[in-house]
Amino acid sequence: MARLLLVRHGQASFGADDYDALSPLGHEQARTLGKSLSDRGVRPALLVRGALRRHAETAAGILDGLAMSVDVAIDPGWDEFDFQHVVEIHRPLFRDRAAMAAELAREARPDRAFQEIFEAATTRWASGDHDPEYGESFPAFQSRVAGALASAEALLRAHREVLVVSSGGPIAMVATLLTTGSVAGWAAFNRVSVNTGVTKVIAGSRGLSLSTFNEHPHLEADRRLLTYR
Repeated sequence: MARLLLVRHGQASFGADDYDALSPLGHEQARTLGKSLSDRGVRPALLVRGALRRHAETAAGILDGLAMSVDVAIDPGWDEFDFQHVVEIHRPLFRDRAAMAAELAREARPDRAFQEIFEAATTRWASGDHDPEYGESFPAFQSRVAGALASAEALLRAHREVLVVSSGGPIAMVATLLTTGSVAGWAAFNRVSVNTGVTKVIAGSRGLSLSTFNEHPHLEADRRLLTYR
């Protein structure tokens, strides 16, 4: 069967001036995944990535680890939703980055505090009760990812094995579209997505099926590499 491997990007630079750049650990995660795929004999015929910097840098690290030449295509349909915008709608104070940093710094676990705010913000966004307030509503996001998935399915007919570098939100949406189709399902998948986790989608005679979600054995030998944000 043809297969689609969906990879969440490596760790980005939370709290830095440019969040979209991978952290040093993120670069290491990407290279580690590429080496792991190579060791397992995975030879993608095509790599498709989102248009964000963290997608480009993750793709470069994977290809470095694979040590092979692979054609690369860019599809913005795989880009993450604008989580900063979603959080700012929920917490207008966070439009001021200094104010956000000061509030989080008062918490014992700033990362955990932000995650709680993020989950509340995405719950509001996905509820459907406030769609006009957002630049991209949750239904629009769902439709965009469905379109990217359909395009990838078409590519599988020619290439048989395609690797996609994307983000947690779109990958969680793919898993949701192929299983429950529920907002709660999307939130649950998105919550546990690890950096450079691999989700496998199989293309058969009946269409696409979710085979595995968020695989990350390539990170487990060095727990330092296992990150969620």
